[in-house]
Amino acid sequence: MAKPKKKFRIEVNEEWCKGCVICVDVCPTNVLDMKDMLSKWEGMVVYVKDIDKCIGCDLCELSCPDFAIEVYEVPQEEEAQSG
Repeated sequence: MAKPKKKFRIEVNEEWCKGCVICVDVCPTNVLDMKDMLSKWEGMVVYVKDIDKCIGCDLCELSCPDFAIEVYEVPQEEEAQSG
């Protein structure tokens, strides 16, 4: 029986994100992308484009200079309740 794939949740604090794109560049599975937010000084913030591709490597969280990203593993019990 195959082990179930772990699921992850990524939280982005848009107030702290300065649109530097570092997290998008370091993500090995292309989970993140940028979206327009004209109220920000850079005009963009990061968003989660495809959470199903997330492997939980934490590179986005570790590379964010403004601590705007947090990655969490979703417990299997929580996943079963929401699914």
